[in-house]
Formats: sequence, structure tokens, C-alpha cells
Amino acid sequence: MKTWIPAFIGIMSLFTASASVAAPQAMDHVVAIVNDGVILQSDVNTALKTVQANAREKNQTLPDLDTLKEQVIEKLVLDEIQLQEAKRMGIQIDDQRLDQAIEGIAKDNQQTVDQMRAELQQQGITYPVFREQIRKEMAVSEARNAQVRRRVNISPSEVETLASMMAEQTTQNVEYKVSQIQLRFGDDKDATEREAQQLIERLNNGEDFSTLAYTYSKGPKALQGGDWGWMRKEEMPTIFADQITTQGKGAIIGPFRSGVGFHIMKIDDVKGLQTVAVTEVNAQHILIKPSIILSDEGAKEELNGFIDEIQSGKRTFGELAQQYSQDTGSAVADGILGFQTPDSYVPEFKHQVETLPVGQISEPFKTVHGWHIVKVLERRTVDRTDSAMKNRAYQILFKRKFNEEASAWLQEIRASAYVENLNQQEQDNDE
Repeated sequence: MKTWIPAFIGIMSLFTASASVAAPQAMDHVVAIVNDGVILQSDVNTALKTVQANAREKNQTLPDLDTLKEQVIEKLVLDEIQLQEAKRMGIQIDDQRLDQAIEGIAKDNQQTVDQMRAELQQQGITYPVFREQIRKEMAVSEARNAQVRRRVNISPSEVETLASMMAEQTTQNVEYKVSQIQLRFGDDKDATEREAQQLIERLNNGEDFSTLAYTYSKGPKALQGGDWGWMRKEEMPTIFADQITTQGKGAIIGPFRSGVGFHIMKIDDVKGLQTVAVTEVNAQHILIKPSIILSDEGAKEELNGFIDEIQSGKRTFGELAQQYSQDTGSAVADGILGFQTPDSYVPEFKHQVETLPVGQISEPFKTVHGWHIVKVLERRTVDRTDSAMKNRAYQILFKRKFNEEASAWLQEIRASAYVENLNQQEQDNDE
């Protein structure tokens, strides 16, 4: 087994539930106080054994025992602070989500859950302890993600710059069949721009590009319907090449300006470009947030009442969303979120919009934002090669900045926590 062991010690305090399931240990005592929580000697011992087992499996050399203990205690302190933060935010992982996560861990290790349980037993780790530890790790991960995401700022220009660099590498050997309409500047340059915008509207309404090129273009290929034929980007005029990123067949580009006028391009065909087709979902939802006066059960019951009203025809989904949804951005639009890829939502919401049949209302479900019901209005498949490249660039930038901000966040919550290392005090007294 190679996956679950490092995951098991990665984020949370290790086996803090072990004291409740193992036989009482007379020598167990508190080694550190962390705000209103504690780290026990049994936690440290279990963590040490796990780290040592991992090191042996990977043939890694560990530092001396005192240094290792110091590292382990500090890690357990950080984990306890994060767990307290998750509890403060009210994050809870239900049994269904926990079971799914554990099944995923077993699958990643090419095992059944029963096989994994047997191997845990051989390692001296009881399954209930393992199970509760994974629950804690999931809660802490959600807390960290929620806190750090809001600190990450990525400007559109950063995404565009990185996406352009990536597109250059992707399209080096791609061939494009392109057509162009060129409008030359007259005495009134604004009028030329307005004419270009009108042509774009006509093209978007389905008019034939070559016919409009014959009629309006003043470019060198006007009498060929604007057809420039097949070219790689390095063979094109620079003004053409600069406009092409990862657009696919049929894309209309422009109008864009040069020293002589305005240009409109069409990509008639492409050879060698890997395109990306994605499914977008238009969904409608209602969000209810639990509070001091409204429990989780109360929020769930309220949403079930909405479902009954909708199904009985007393109220529409949109009416209820406008009146009750606490997602103010979508409430004014009858709860409609517009076409989005499922990946843009948190995991629980993503699962619903991916699996719900069109027109069906979900059962109430919980995310980090609160309790929801959702209805899928429509699905569509669209070419998102260009946006996929930008999304990839965004994810690269996000991961880079997320890691930076996560480190800063951990330092901040560590600095603001009350931590008393009793183990260190004992060492200092001994000296």
C-alpha cells in the first residue's frame, strides 16, 4: 500500500481518536495545548510510528529522534489548528461522502475496501481510527480551500499572457485555411469601424463570408472571396497570426485594426489542431444558509417544502428563488445560473448538475455555501478549445498562487493561535 499512508498523515492530526478505541495507557499525557484543544503523547507516538514506517518503505533516512519528535509535534499542532478552523466554519463530512472517499482511496491502491481494512490491521491501525481521520482530513481540506481561495487574485491579463504562450507552443504545426475582409480607412475612420461592426453582425446572423468579401473587401484576395488558402501561422501576415490562438473551424475573428484599416477573419478549416468540446449546463437553484436560528435540519425541511409547492403547482421555482434564495446574484434571475461547465461549481453541486435529468429537481443537499435544491434547465455541447486553453492557464496560475497563499494562511493562523509546548518545557527543565 503506497497511497493511503502519506495521505493519512498529510493534513490532519494523526489518529487523535486512538485514545478512545485503544486500551488505556497509563503513561499517556498532554504534550501540547493548542487553543482549547490538546495533543497527547499517544498522538505523537502513533505519528512517529507512521512516519518511520513510510520512511522504511521508501528507503529514506530520518533525522535523530529528538528532531523528528519536534517536527511531528509542530505538524500535529498545525493540523489541530486547521481542524479547529473547520469546526468553527461548521464544516461536517457526512457518512456518505466519507464512504465515497474511502472507496476512492482503496480504488487508487487497486484494492477493495475489505482488502484495505486487512492491510490497515496488519499495520496496527484500526479501521474506525482510519475512517475518522479521513473525515477530519476532508473537513480541514474544505476549510483551507474556502479560506485560501478568497485570497487568490488572478487578473485577466495574467491569464491571457500565459494562454498565449501556451497556444504558441500548441499551434506550431497547425495549418489554417483562412479568409479575410479588409476595410480601408476613408476620411471618417469611425465610419469604417461602424461598417466593420455591421459586417460582423451580418456574419453572426449567417450571411456568407465570401459573398461579403467580394462585395466589401479592399484586400489583396477580395476577388477570391477573401480566401488566403492554407497556411501555418509563421507563413501568415503577422497581423493574422497575432489574432489566432486556439480558435477552431468556423471561428470569426475581429474586427481588428491595422495601419490601413479594419480586418475581419474567418477560419474556414483547420488541420492538426486538437479541439475541446465541453458540456455546459444551465441550472436553476435556491440556496438557504443555516444560522443560529435555522439549523441544518430546518434548512433542509424548508427546501423540501419548496419542492412540494413547485410540484403541486402552487409556486414556480423562479418565484421561490426570488423570494427566498440567499444567493443574491442568481435570486434576481429566478435562481438561474446561466450556462456553466460543471467544474466551475463545488464538488457536491457539480455532482448534482452532472447527474440530474433535465427538468428534475434535486433532493436538498449541502455544500460549503449552505443547503440547495437545483434543477437542470438545459445542457449543450460547445467548442471550447480557446476557453479550455485559458482555463488551463488559469488553473496553472491558481495552483501556483494557491500554494503561496496557503502557506501564508497557515503561518497566520499558527501565529494567532495559543500554543503551549509542554514537551519542550520538560526538555528545557531537564537542561
